[in-house]
Amino acid sequence: MKTRRLGPFTVSAIGLGAMPMSMGANDQPAQERAIATVHAALDAGVTLIDTADIYAPAWDQMGHNERLVAKALASYGDTSDIIVGTKGGITRGPGESWGRDGSPEYIRSAVEASLRALDRDVIDLYQWHRPDRWRLYGEVVETFKALQDEGKVRAVGISNANVEEIEVAIEVLGEGFLASVQNEFSPRFRSSRDELEFCGERGIAFLPWSPLGGTGAASKQVGQTYPAFHEIGLARGVSPQQVVLAWELSLGEHVIPIPGASRPESITDSAQAVHLELTDTEIEVIEAQFC
Repeated sequence: MKTRRLGPFTVSAIGLGAMPMSMGANDQPAQERAIATVHAALDAGVTLIDTADIYAPAWDQMGHNERLVAKALASYGDTSDIIVGTKGGITRGPGESWGRDGSPEYIRSAVEASLRALDRDVIDLYQWHRPDRWRLYGEVVETFKALQDEGKVRAVGISNANVEEIEVAIEVLGEGFLASVQNEFSPRFRSSRDELEFCGERGIAFLPWSPLGGTGAASKQVGQTYPAFHEIGLARGVSPQQVVLAWELSLGEHVIPIPGASRPESITDSAQAVHLELTDTEIEVIEAQFC
């Protein structure tokens, strides 16, 4: 498995997005299959797992995905090199009422809940899930910095952020201390290309979420929607999904896609993308289909 830098960590160039095991377009898998999926990722050399406190089948099961990841890791063996990133800042309440809360009180309570769910004394990577527009961005990041200073969080990341918000986070945390930015990026959603490139210039890991276009049909049909991925995959003897991930990896050494998976076969296939080196011509063909 090839590796890349993520803040203070060295992680696999492809991570595992654990969300589909607890929520999403598809029916959630049985716990046994979910654990098998995590184990398959580890077997394939994946050392980065992404989760969040809100990834759960229902509002009253917050932390479901974190607990699932913790159980899978506990039953695997030596996982000392596995980095787990989680996120907080989005709320879920009765009747599936969704909101955002960037208050120090809420963020601190979310960290404590995630520590319990993950069964850890410190969180490897803690990410602000989505901005709370009622609060100054920098003031919320200050809470994350305080948690890092207190030793509850090893590295801080932000998610769903624009360039200006990334700059604010750098200002608050200090140069070199913003570990990652996790934004949506895929053939279907390329609007965060500016943020991807900005992170490359500043040495910040960029984690595309839904890198194949989302769970369900979007990721399965990516080769039909964007024929270049199908044609290159056919010529190379790999899946269109591998070509998509290889293309994203080619966009910079700081890019670490985190494809979601709920089946062992899916993450096993995705992990193989690190070995697919696209030619300049293939990359040109891929980029041309977006014009």
